[in-house]
Amino acid sequence: MSSFEAAKVRPTHPAEHAATAGDAKLDRTYKKVFWRIVPFLMLCYVVAYLDRVNVGFAKLQMSQDLAFSETVFGLGAGIFFLGYFLFELPSNLLMHKLGARIWIARIMITWGILSGLFVFVQTPTQFYVLRFLLGLAEAGFYPGVILYLTYWFPTHRRAKIIAVFMSAIPVSGIFGNPLSGWIMQSFHTNGGFNGWQWMFMIEAVPAVLIGIATILYLDNGIQGAKWLDDEEKRMLADEIAAQPHEKAKQSHSLGAVFKDPRMWWMSLIYFAFVTGQYGLTFWLPTLVKSTGVTGALNIGLLSAIPFACAIVAMNLFGYSSDHRRERRWHLIVPSLMGAAGFAIAASASHSTVISLVFLSLAAAGVLTCAPLFWSLPTAFLSGAAAAAGIAIINSIGNLAGFASPYMIGYLKDLTHSTQAGMYVLSGMLVIGAIAVWLTPARLVNR
Repeated sequence: MSSFEAAKVRPTHPAEHAATAGDAKLDRTYKKVFWRIVPFLMLCYVVAYLDRVNVGFAKLQMSQDLAFSETVFGLGAGIFFLGYFLFELPSNLLMHKLGARIWIARIMITWGILSGLFVFVQTPTQFYVLRFLLGLAEAGFYPGVILYLTYWFPTHRRAKIIAVFMSAIPVSGIFGNPLSGWIMQSFHTNGGFNGWQWMFMIEAVPAVLIGIATILYLDNGIQGAKWLDDEEKRMLADEIAAQPHEKAKQSHSLGAVFKDPRMWWMSLIYFAFVTGQYGLTFWLPTLVKSTGVTGALNIGLLSAIPFACAIVAMNLFGYSSDHRRERRWHLIVPSLMGAAGFAIAASASHSTVISLVFLSLAAAGVLTCAPLFWSLPTAFLSGAAAAAGIAIINSIGNLAGFASPYMIGYLKDLTHSTQAGMYVLSGMLVIGAIAVWLTPARLVNR
């Protein structure tokens, strides 16, 4: 036998077998964790996002029934985020202290009740107050889930997990927009209620029911998971502890988070991306309608197309980012896609087909940015610092959720067109791309 043949049949060292078996066991454990918690959290976020943005669909009837101007609607849609901003940091710190199971359940039950109360809105003031209270109730849910995922998944596995979780946004659009359109069209005037009132009433129920289910289903962390054996718990805990610079990350105090210029830079980037995200999700039904489409159900079905495109893009970019352990260009490319989509769609409102093509490009871009963004700050924050840092970044970023709908509504009343607003959205995404490009790769490529 030649030396080459001998090398081919040389038995593998026992240590290599053990390492391979250990890796396979770890991969199986992560699959187990994924299927246990991520689909459930996605379901929660589908309901959350639907209750947050279904006001965009209600506008198709609500503005006419209640004589709300575009500016009134835009302010009401956006004022949600002022309440969200005020309570988000305390909410995330409370979740870190009290545990995800109880706190996420509390968030869902209270926002479900408040969402149902929109049935009784008659004046702009009532609209503003309820939107503000809804923001208070929901504050902490999204950053809380991002924080919760850091308890389970190390940095190098996180982008694709967050991308899958945030696929709930386009899933909410794919199913929620046609559902909202169908409810408003089919139930209109039944029982003395208008279609938009039925929509708020029906779509509030799942939040309360799933909130109750959260208490029974969700675990606070690895050690409390009875569905994992001791070895699986040890492997997962070791993976979290072995992340690059973990000890340095743990040294961040809460006060140091506020003084960290990286946190404020991240807030600027996220503000730019969220401007595009909520410009799309709140105004998409109106943008589709402006191309000449009639009927709430037809608008809902066509509005689902951009979200379907976004699901594909989000998960492709998320997988590629984790596989290559590269973050910056995986954010820059989709943000520029979103900018191009908004800019071209703004000048193509005469054609439903062309508008939908470029609104789909915009949706694929802006909705991909959000999940991939969170792999940046979570690369250098953990523990209580992560709870505070994620909440602060998300709070400041989500002020764009106030500014964006209000800005578009104001510009639409001023110019009688959505073009100016869409150009602003495009410009904000370019600013976000430049800010990501200026972020040092060594800081975020984990």
